[in-house]
Amino acid sequence: MTSSMTPGIAANRLGQDELANNFADLHMPLQPHEVKVAADRCYFCHDAPCVTACPTDIDIPLFIRQISTGTPEAAAKTIFDMNILGGMCARVCPTEELCEQVCVREVAEGKPVEIGRLQRHATDTLMAQDAHPYKRAASTGKKIAIVGAGPAGLSCGHRLAMLGNEVMIYDANPKAGGLNEYGIAAYKSTNDFAQSEVDWLKSIGGITIENGQGLGRDIHLDQLASDFDAIFLSVGLSGVNALAIDGSEKDGVQDAVKFINDLRQSNDLATIPIGRNVVVIGGGMTAVDAAVQSKLLGAEQVTIAYRRGRDAMSASRYEQDLAASHGVKLLFNAQPNAVLGNGAATAVEFEYTAQNAGKLSGTGEMIQIAADQVFSAIGQTLNADVDLKLEGRKIAITGAGRTSRAGVWAGGDCASGGNDLTVTAVAEGRDAAMDIHETLMGAA
Repeated sequence: MTSSMTPGIAANRLGQDELANNFADLHMPLQPHEVKVAADRCYFCHDAPCVTACPTDIDIPLFIRQISTGTPEAAAKTIFDMNILGGMCARVCPTEELCEQVCVREVAEGKPVEIGRLQRHATDTLMAQDAHPYKRAASTGKKIAIVGAGPAGLSCGHRLAMLGNEVMIYDANPKAGGLNEYGIAAYKSTNDFAQSEVDWLKSIGGITIENGQGLGRDIHLDQLASDFDAIFLSVGLSGVNALAIDGSEKDGVQDAVKFINDLRQSNDLATIPIGRNVVVIGGGMTAVDAAVQSKLLGAEQVTIAYRRGRDAMSASRYEQDLAASHGVKLLFNAQPNAVLGNGAATAVEFEYTAQNAGKLSGTGEMIQIAADQVFSAIGQTLNADVDLKLEGRKIAITGAGRTSRAGVWAGGDCASGGNDLTVTAVAEGRDAAMDIHETLMGAA
């Protein structure tokens, strides 16, 4: 367990000005003249590959054309029609692997249209206005319970409310937002944007959020089924896989999810203790976010160690390069063997790995990396007793989120079939909302 008293781990490594600069917006908003230049680069392709690559099927050429004609509010409406969390997705979506990767400009010139930043320009413009862009339909008299106020739950709730349903969202955390509030790097979502987006989304009406309500602890599936016409589960993956190696209980060892959570909720980044030598174990986005933010807090040496090769990392190449640009060392084909130290971590011992006939195995060659702070980012798992059919470690679903229990839908990271992206969760919540509504109205 990490402690500010652990040797090598300390707060106040950097001053307030340097911290403010380090944690400034990763991608600053486009200036007015930049908006026009960026929009003019779009070819407005017919059957545009960028639309196909977007999990929420936003009509990207249309919204960019609307921006180019000076109507960013109309562009935002085009975005929000498909993705009500388009503002956050413009900030955190891996556009470099989705829409921008297949942009014709990228293929031909190696420089795509800046779709993500243009999306942010449009959505920020409309969200800054007082009026919500959608009105609720006449009341259906139906009540739906949503468990989990993350991207999938919020997307589902907004669409259901817009269709005239009453929505109650329960969330175990003190704040709504889920991953957007607690689980992404602070430099990707600045100025409390996650909470501003929740407030904006709720302004359509018909949505109530109750925090501090955990499934299986404060609320129960059977009771919800009795009280509501339908249930949508979007509880995420709050369980953390244990680092099952010798020494994992030593001071200075912590899961990366909690570190990111604590950082996101801190009112003073200088108070967050950080080591001089930090090792992050894992190969996903959580590992990258923990490593980069360790550097930004003042760690001197930060290493991401992953047991497989670079191409197997679930973090995108863009994110890997971002980490490297901040001075993070990436170590591949190294699996953790033990955390060393007398009571507190001083180093991590790794064994180099190799692929033999498609199977990962140790080579017997060891390496030690100095570490007074170790973050484990080796995956998350479902942490809710839902009494539903599972597929692997997630809730099994068919169609638009239907679970093995009638009247219960699921989406987002807790459900099978997704890729654990905010934008995918939004799409799943939206599609489940339509299926729930049609089912309750007798059309399905």
